[in-house]
Amino acid sequence: MATVLLAGLLLLLSACASGPRISSEADPSADFSRYRSFAFYAPLAIESQGYATPTSRRIRDAARAQMEARGYVYDESAPDLWVNLNAYLQERTDVTTIPDVDYDFYYSYRARSYVAVPYWRDRTEVRRYAEGTLNVDLVDARQKRLVWTGVAVGRVGRATPEERGAKIDAAMAEIFARYPHRAAGR
Repeated sequence: MATVLLAGLLLLLSACASGPRISSEADPSADFSRYRSFAFYAPLAIESQGYATPTSRRIRDAARAQMEARGYVYDESAPDLWVNLNAYLQERTDVTTIPDVDYDFYYSYRARSYVAVPYWRDRTEVRRYAEGTLNVDLVDARQKRLVWTGVAVGRVGRATPEERGAKIDAAMAEIFARYPHRAAGR
């Protein structure tokens, strides 16, 4: 019975697990029907130190794949949109306090037996974790104005390069799922 209960609890907890929190915002005055091409802003926010890393290249490739899937053409010489990417990690702490009951047993000479006496206390749990944020900004290249931004925020753990790449691709796909536009004429 206990194993069935434990299995049910684990199944319930795994059902509650979710991916990153996604948000986006578009400039209501932007005319998305005139955008056909894109390029990456230089220097990218994720390459602010002046060099690319395997992770920054994977983020760039994922963004490029999402833009091209929506019909945009990569054009470094005269793009309609600049794509800027940023990612960072931040240490977070969760503190949870839960009331807990425990029992002590005392021997009662009058009842000539042991008596269970409950007492309450607070149980506090502290969990530290890393939270990652991935930002995608689309900037009108002519007006130099932000027209759309998408953000993914979620817990980050240790992963192999393949697992990290798959998570980057999935997060980028979820961000661009909030981008409702396609390239003009496509």
